[in-house]
Amino acid sequence: MAEVLSLEAHLRTQRDGGRKLLVPYITGGLGQDWAEVVRAYADAGADAVEIGIPFSDPVMDGPTIQQASEVALDQGANLPGILEELREIDAGVPLVVMTYVNLVFHAGYARFAAEAVAANVSAVILPDLPMEELGEWEPHALEAGLATVQLASPLTDDARLARLCARSQGFVYGVNLLGVTGARQDLSESSTVLAGRLKATTDLPVIMGFGIGTVAHARAATVQADGVIVASALMRLRLDGAGPEDLGAVVAELRAGLDEPR
Repeated sequence: MAEVLSLEAHLRTQRDGGRKLLVPYITGGLGQDWAEVVRAYADAGADAVEIGIPFSDPVMDGPTIQQASEVALDQGANLPGILEELREIDAGVPLVVMTYVNLVFHAGYARFAAEAVAANVSAVILPDLPMEELGEWEPHALEAGLATVQLASPLTDDARLARLCARSQGFVYGVNLLGVTGARQDLSESSTVLAGRLKATTDLPVIMGFGIGTVAHARAATVQADGVIVASALMRLRLDGAGPEDLGAVVAELRAGLDEPR
């Protein structure tokens, strides 16, 4: 097993070197070659890769990610199998797992945290686990060396925003818009406002997600923020038949767009 990369240290180094951060997403188990997508993302210039572990009731996800999860589950995807495949991946960038706390709870908090780290995972995003309910999970994550990323939305007030930023590890996930995930035509003004508030509150890398699907979106979001997560737009292509090379080419285009002088 390769040594697990520190997500925060890696992202800070990239950011402090003047680079805008790019974190593409893949639904684990979606297609037999999904692990090759992870490698293709890294080769195309991703700074980290987010892997979704499919769940039968993904309350935070929009239609595209829900469909991707359903297809992956129909194809036999499950938590142990995804972690087993991740053990074999040495992508050279940190891996971040996104899933729902029900799966983690049933696996056992200590067991899941240890097995995630053994599978080269640097951090986890649990969107349905509120900050106030981290008590049972967080000690096991800390003991295993697994970061827990917190999410902040445009409705998060200043006091809570400060607490979220202080509690978050790896980076702070800024939710661009209200509602579920999914590509949008335009980013709302609230995205820029939230990114600015987060940057004024924390020195952790601030990465925005939800609704980012184009180079224009990515560049607009990173006027204030340190980086972007791109998920639904990539999974739409995946569901339509895109393979690792195709998805890698899209990430390379996003990388080039973020790297263009401002």
